[in-house]
Amino acid sequence: MEQLEKDFWEIIQTVADEVDQLFLGINEGINEMVDTFFEFAEEITDQLQESIATDIATDIEDYFNGITEPLFDHYWEMEDMVGDMDSAFPYPVEATPEKNPACMGCMHYHGQAYGGNLLVCAMHPHGWDDENCPDRE
Repeated sequence: MEQLEKDFWEIIQTVADEVDQLFLGINEGINEMVDTFFEFAEEITDQLQESIATDIATDIEDYFNGITEPLFDHYWEMEDMVGDMDSAFPYPVEATPEKNPACMGCMHYHGQAYGGNLLVCAMHPHGWDDENCPDRE
């Protein structure tokens, strides 16, 4: 029976690791997309500066602002979307004397927040009320 429990927890940990890797990959893809967007905007800016005469500086500035403002508006919209997505990514939460004191140093403490919901451990998903958890190791 102990081996079955051990195998079960190993499978759960493997699945959690794979999900973490998936979300890290998605995050890297979004970062690459934003970097590509900035490179594209820089290329457009460079081409505009080369093709327009320097003696009409005010016209250049107006033209540049007319092109870049919509690009930056789209960028800020994308950043808002990425900011909304960040809450879905898991993030670690440390046990403290004020919150989950029984979990400090426990080998079963998971301490990851998923979508803003903290998973303390599998035996006590919401944590233990006092400092004397019966499952502490």
